[in-house]
This record gives sequence, C-alpha cells and structure tokens, in this order.
Amino acid sequence: MHTKYSKMFRYLILTSLAAVVLACGNSGETEKADPYFSADDDNGGLNLAPGMKAYVVAENLGRGRHVAVNANGDIYMNLREPHEKGGIVALRDENGDGRADQIAYFGDFGGTGMAFHNGYLYASNDSTVFRFSFSSGNLVPDNATAPDTIVYGLPQQTAHAAKSMAFDDQGYLYVNVGAPSNACQQEDRVKGSPPMGDPCPLLERTGGVWRFEADKIGQNQLEHGYRYSTGIRNAVALGYNSSDKHVYVVQHGRDLLNSLFPESFDEGDNAEIPAEEMFRLRDGADFGWPYCYFDPQQGKRVMSPEFGGDGTTVGRCEGTEQPVMTFPAHWAPNDIKFYQGDHFPSKYKGSALVAFHGSWNRAPLEQKGYFVAFVPFNNGAPSGTYEAMAEGFAGVSTIDSPSDALHRPTGIAEAPDGTILVSDSVTGKVWRIFYDGAS
Repeated sequence: MHTKYSKMFRYLILTSLAAVVLACGNSGETEKADPYFSADDDNGGLNLAPGMKAYVVAENLGRGRHVAVNANGDIYMNLREPHEKGGIVALRDENGDGRADQIAYFGDFGGTGMAFHNGYLYASNDSTVFRFSFSSGNLVPDNATAPDTIVYGLPQQTAHAAKSMAFDDQGYLYVNVGAPSNACQQEDRVKGSPPMGDPCPLLERTGGVWRFEADKIGQNQLEHGYRYSTGIRNAVALGYNSSDKHVYVVQHGRDLLNSLFPESFDEGDNAEIPAEEMFRLRDGADFGWPYCYFDPQQGKRVMSPEFGGDGTTVGRCEGTEQPVMTFPAHWAPNDIKFYQGDHFPSKYKGSALVAFHGSWNRAPLEQKGYFVAFVPFNNGAPSGTYEAMAEGFAGVSTIDSPSDALHRPTGIAEAPDGTILVSDSVTGKVWRIFYDGAS
C-alpha cells in the first residue's frame, strides 16, 4: 500500500510540474488566455454566419473609420475627426482576454485610411498620407507627434473626401481620390444643371485611384502621383488581392436619378439604381464615371442622363471596363479585405470581405446595407454570390434613416491570428469575429 501511494504521489507531482512548465513556456511568463473562447453572450449584438462568434474589443472610442492591426496584435483605428485626445486610437490587450486594457490616442488629425506596411503604420487624412514608426515596442508610435509625410497635396473637398489606401507586394501605394461630385454637374445635384464639360475636368485629379511609391517620403500628387485607374466616382473600399496581384475597389455609385430626371426615372429607379460595382483595377483602366452607370435591372452599363443617356442606351459605355461583381444600390461599401489567414474555414482563404456602411438614399424604401459580406473568390475572380458574414450592426429591425442605426460597419482588418476586426463609425465600437466551429 505504501509503495502504491508513493507512486501515485510522485505521478501527481510530476504532472503538476509539467502543467506549470507548459503554462509558463520558455519565457517564464504565464500563457495568455485563448480569446477564441470568450465570445459575448449576444456576440456583441451581431448576427453571424454559422460557426462564427464575436465580442466587443472596445467601445465609445470616437467615430471610427478604417482599422489596422500590428504584428504584435495592437489595434489602431483612424477617427473621422480628432477630439481633445487625438485623431488615432490605439488598443492593446494586456491580459490575453481579447479586450482592450490599454487605450491611447495620438495624432492631431483624423481621416479614413489606415494600414500596416513593412512594419510601419500608415494613416491618411483628407489630403495627406502619413507614416508612423515603432522601434521601442510602445503602443504609441515613436514619431507620434512628427510622422513622415509620404504623400501630400491630395485635393481637399467637402464631398467624397476620404483618402483610403492599399499596398501591393511590388512596393506601391494606391490612394483613392474620390470625385467631389455626383455626376460632374456644374451645380452638383441641382436639377437642370449641365455637365462641367466633356471630358469631365474633375477626372484630371479626382475620380480614380492614384499610385505612389510606398516608402518614399515627400511625394506630391501632381509631381509624383500616377493615375492608375480612372472613371471611379468614389472607392472608399480599396484592397489588394495577393492571389492574383490586383487591387480591387468597390465603388459608391451615383444618386438622385429620379430627383434630377423625373421624366425618365421614378422613385423605384432612384432606390434600386445604380448598382454598387466591384472593380479589378489595372493600369489605364476606365470604369466609366461620370458618363456611365450600371443598371442592375438590365444587367448592363448605360449612359448617364447628364451626358445624353435615356436609361437604356449603352453608347460610349461599350468600351469601359466592366465590374467583376455588383451589389444592390446605395449600400455604401466602405472597406474590402482579402482574407489570408487560416483561422476561418478554407472557403474564406483568398476571398473578399466587404463592409457596407449602409444607405441613406433608398427612400421611399427601407435603407439597406449595414453589414459585412463574404464574397467567395477562386483563381482571382468571384466564384459565387455574396453571403452575410455579420449583420445586426444597426441594432434596429427597420432603418428609415441612417440616424436610426446604432452602429455602422466601416473598416475591416485581419489580425495576425486570423481573426477579423470590424470598426464602427457612429460611436467607435470595435468587434472581433472568430470561428469556433460549434454552431
């Protein structure tokens, strides 16, 4: 009996020691808890695709725009406008529960664009792309008060001002420069106002995506920028697909067909036309704005009434680059990310996630959007219809006006562990979405 209990005692001691060693690891520090198993009871208020869970990382941070994650897991979100604390918010999880324990603000500007590239944090306001550096491992960048200016002199405008951005793997930075106009009218959105001209003069500096060198300081749009693709009204959603080496955008389509041309379009047309279009960019491509728009009911691009269109004539739009996919009108796509991780099921690998900010101009119909879509891709092209990955951001069942929405998804980022972060533009909420396979 004595021998039996001695062996049992030694076994318990050894297994306990082994557990301590595994928990501490080589560094001697306690292993962090696994955030995959800490979903909020209500998934942060979201309705998710099967197998998905979510929790709120932080909230009430300020009106969030795009979001990015550093290699160490720190999260950064650009704010639409700075407040007394700063224009960029940084989040760090210190105890491993997935929530933000340390929150810091820096920068005296706000904006939209936010991305990591080669270890640097890039952020944009409405006229400039800045670069922040980290060498000390701190949450706040070393040069927080004096970041590098990568691109300056981008046009500041009251409409479509966001300068979103993306990087390829060839050393280039791509910046959206939206057109400050609905359809290039002399008086914007005014019935009977003629076009500014043909060609539209706005296309000289706006209405497209410009390319710059990713690591070169002090580039000006007029001197150093290269107009890579044109005829794009506004592309807040801008992302690089490493699978086929192309930049993709999802365009905000035009508005007010019925209001401006009631003799040719009714309220239903106003709500359902035009489609929001996904484009695969290429050097020199022309996607047709302001002369054309895509009619989802006819399944084709037609001429804009401002330039002589009647709602059915293709005309000069015949030679424009076609979309690779379309979405319903006015959903306001605000970010696109191509998933590269292994955390989600294999169908997500190389596919696109699109954040739809939500419509304001589908009256008299209900407003739509306000969700994150999964778009399957295969061999560099959409391979099926989009699906809802995360819904319920608005927090209400019926949305008559955007002001009804409690939250609006705006930015998407992929964390190093393969989970997904989504930002909110109303109060500044950040969710983490993960897969547990149990649903």
